[in-house]
Amino acid sequence: MLSVNTFRLIALCGVFLLPSANAAPFQFDEKTYRQDVETLASDEFEGRGPLSKGETLTVEYLEKAYKAIGLKPGFGDSYRQAVPMAKITADQTMQLTIADVVLNNGSDFTARTEQIQPQVSLDNSDVIFVGYGINAPEYKWNDYANVDVKGKTLIMLVNDPGFATQDPDIFKGNAMTYYGRWTYKYEEAARQGAKAVFIVHETAPAAYGWNVVENSNTNTKYTLVDNHKNQSHIGVMGWVQHHGAQKIFSAAGLDYDTLKLTAAKPGFKAIPLKLKANLTLKNQIELATSYNVAGILPGSSQADEWVIMHAHWDHLGKTVQDGKTRIYNGAVDNASGVAGVLQLARHFKAQNKVPKRSILFTAFTAEETGLIGAQYFAANPPVPTKQLVSFLNIDGMNVGKGVNYILRYGQGVSELETYLDDAAKAQGRTVKADPRPQNGLMFRSDHFALAQQGVPGLMFMSLGDTDPDYIAHKYHQDADDYDASWNLGGVEQDLGLISDIIEKLANNNDWPKWLEESDFKKRRAMDGK
Repeated sequence: MLSVNTFRLIALCGVFLLPSANAAPFQFDEKTYRQDVETLASDEFEGRGPLSKGETLTVEYLEKAYKAIGLKPGFGDSYRQAVPMAKITADQTMQLTIADVVLNNGSDFTARTEQIQPQVSLDNSDVIFVGYGINAPEYKWNDYANVDVKGKTLIMLVNDPGFATQDPDIFKGNAMTYYGRWTYKYEEAARQGAKAVFIVHETAPAAYGWNVVENSNTNTKYTLVDNHKNQSHIGVMGWVQHHGAQKIFSAAGLDYDTLKLTAAKPGFKAIPLKLKANLTLKNQIELATSYNVAGILPGSSQADEWVIMHAHWDHLGKTVQDGKTRIYNGAVDNASGVAGVLQLARHFKAQNKVPKRSILFTAFTAEETGLIGAQYFAANPPVPTKQLVSFLNIDGMNVGKGVNYILRYGQGVSELETYLDDAAKAQGRTVKADPRPQNGLMFRSDHFALAQQGVPGLMFMSLGDTDPDYIAHKYHQDADDYDASWNLGGVEQDLGLISDIIEKLANNNDWPKWLEESDFKKRRAMDGK
């Protein structure tokens, strides 16, 4: 019999939720879901910051939940995977000076480092404008051609030239490629030998306001500890406000807006600004261990083949500003997703029939600081990556009413898109393309770390899609709190869809393939898949 919540959803959406022919109907336990979200997003959990009291409470809560559900430990005899990390807290009284331009931390720029050093300094560092900071041979684009950036400070634009031009023949037009992500820009600059990077922030190409940059970069940050051999990281990872960039270029006798247009054209050449940058970045460093958490439902006939269902457990923790404590509870991002994974785990454990393949239910640390927990898991999986069938990732759920569509992030990426199409059709829903492809969400959550190891994935995200106010006033803000008035029709709807996909993947012999040519496809081929 359909639940009261399901009938409510039918009335709201005009769609009928049909389970897979071989699966028991997904039963949404609204009371337990609300309890999980409310607890994880409570002030007591202090914003679930890694290496904090909030982490201790979160990991203990998840471990207890996995045991109560009846899942086996996901890492040998433990539910925890130790992730060696450094907690780096920068002194926020710093200033950045470039020529006679003085920029104030927080309001004008941000700076941090992933190098485990008590101090990183820029002492009269040469400043070079390198356009978008991209070296992409497949697009015949190299902003580093014929310029020596070793030891220097780079200023670069956010996103990629495709977004700037809206030309589908340049990169992927409006849809951001990985070359537009800030993570890539810092990584490539480090490979080129630069000392510092300052990415110019503009809201449209960044896909979020300066408040997100400031909140995400002016508090404690984290990095993996790899025997302290992390000098491959850029020394200074910075952002600068648009108005600050205009002042810097003006000091060099140049016009920022004119050069921005030039940088979006093929053949752009880096421009030394003939200015010197000075900054002292002082850090407090704490070496500690964070944890990924996982529980497994062992399969039967194909138990060595794993389907992964995931949501990152961390958020931004808490800060003290002007004597006031601000707690970033991350109720939607991503307590809603973690609670969703627990619902799915309960559903599959309650089935009479054991799936053929094993299902691993995971929650990783430090997604908000650059997918750190996911990167560690991808490099140190409990079984070889060739045994990982797929990675399904929830990063924020639709806590409002159900809708007649599901969002697809990316197009023509992998055969998992067919699974999404089929599951949506079974619910009477359509698959809708990402309405904001310029945001590059394909590269901004934990599934991407597994994709880099060749494991195909799907992301399920609803951040602002049904709540236009969310991105502007709640995303990475202290207003992302649990609300007892949430309808949760969208959560019930999407968990039903995801359970259908898991059921199929866990009971067939399919190995979903990458469709487009990419490094992901090449990596999967190395595993013989």
